[in-house]
Amino acid sequence: MSLQQQLPQGGLRVRWVDSDRVRLDEQEWRHSFALSAERTWASNETPSAPIDWTWPDWQALIDALKPQIVLFGSGETQRFLPPSILAQLMQRGIGVECMDNHAAARTFNLLADESRPVVAVFSIKAP
Repeated sequence: MSLQQQLPQGGLRVRWVDSDRVRLDEQEWRHSFALSAERTWASNETPSAPIDWTWPDWQALIDALKPQIVLFGSGETQRFLPPSILAQLMQRGIGVECMDNHAAARTFNLLADESRPVVAVFSIKAP
């Protein structure tokens, strides 16, 4: 079997994750944010913890980044989004996976490298 190295086709990728920050190619985030392969998204109008976002907060994210898949990185441990938010996302045909930030970063990079319309939301606790 022949193995070939496939390099990312440009775009943003997560380089490393720590308990209080996420490092992208040239950016370091120390507060919660969302990431697509093309851009980052954060709103001053939303609570800092995405687990506390209301549906209008999620709707703003969807309108801005247009994902087909949302990876919810809940911090150092896995937490699940409220059922009402999960239902709203799924009713719009958006797949949702809840995982810790490390798993969300790995999964995001993999799906972004495949040119999938994925958005990762990272929960980062304030220092």
